[in-house]
Amino acid sequence: MSDDTFTTTTSQSWLSRLGSAISGVLFGILLFLGSFILLTWNEGRAIHRAKTLDLGAKQVISISPDAPLPANDGKLVHLTGTAEADGPVTDKVFGVTASALKLRRDVEMYQWKQEEKSTTKQKLGGGEEKTITYSYSKAWSTTLIDSAKFQHPSEHNNPESLPVESKTFTAPGIHVGKFNLPESLTDKITNYATQPVTEEEARAAAKRHSEDMSVTTGGLLYVGADPKNPEIGDLRITFQTAPAGPVSIIAGQIGSTFEPFTIRNLGSIELLQPGTLGADAMFQQEKEGNAMLTWILRLVGFVMMVIGLLLVTNVLSVAASVIPFLGDIVGAGTGMLAIAAALPLTLLTISLSWLAYRPLIGIPLLLVTAGSVVLAFMRLSKSRRKA
Repeated sequence: MSDDTFTTTTSQSWLSRLGSAISGVLFGILLFLGSFILLTWNEGRAIHRAKTLDLGAKQVISISPDAPLPANDGKLVHLTGTAEADGPVTDKVFGVTASALKLRRDVEMYQWKQEEKSTTKQKLGGGEEKTITYSYSKAWSTTLIDSAKFQHPSEHNNPESLPVESKTFTAPGIHVGKFNLPESLTDKITNYATQPVTEEEARAAAKRHSEDMSVTTGGLLYVGADPKNPEIGDLRITFQTAPAGPVSIIAGQIGSTFEPFTIRNLGSIELLQPGTLGADAMFQQEKEGNAMLTWILRLVGFVMMVIGLLLVTNVLSVAASVIPFLGDIVGAGTGMLAIAAALPLTLLTISLSWLAYRPLIGIPLLLVTAGSVVLAFMRLSKSRRKA
């Protein structure tokens, strides 16, 4: 396999760069404002989810999976038991069958991929010279790579579609004891393990499709002439199964099945976790997941705010880049300013959100945020006086 590399160099004038920077201001403003919306929504979502779980933990009752009692209809219930299916699950396209709850087909295609590396050189007068190196190599990918968007597509053509796509199959009649699991719960079964394809299954599939098929190391189904020398368009297919086994469920009981249990106007609860877990342990895991998601979205909101401010202030660094080193200095300054401004604004937004949803927590948090901002300004003023 050989790699191909192409290099292109483009120049952009100072006026053109300034025009692009000005046009980016609007997007920066939208991104900046969007960060406040995301942060505010995230705090509300987190608080509502926390309240939902707290109230659910007080209402849930543990039941046996062997006898759906009408008296429990409409209640939030917790049960543990063995998830089983009424029959095997089959991928009819390839004839692969498994005695499991679910069967997942993961398809990879051998394709060309393009990678870009760029370097930018500032020129006296504010212009910019950009050199981009495009490199091409062959790799396995689970998604279709559109070669029409390549810089040099003529020599690196990929198929326009996947002959067969990744898909998940669910066994019929999945149940725990006398309770049937709805699709919303079976979707939460994700404890997959690889199921090797047998030579017999590969031969049967090859005969059915009149194609070259074989089994590679690790039990993968290979669609192509030679697994040791793959060609563009060859497929590598992995099958994974979610086996029958113990699960724990918290959901609303409705007859002999389940549905999401709605708590007031806050949210709903419908949980399934592998293994035998008590209700308290399940709620604790869900609370930890809620906390992790909250911090991830807070970070996303902070990054959005920083990027928005950078786009708004980019006009200054581009304007100053008539003298290259001056543009770098202004750019570094606006970058530090964006971070310095985004951090207290993010904390302030979170504080105000908590003030609206939970005043007893929001007020102290707001005071801490305000104190941090005042302290930062005092230190900045002190350092300026010394200078």
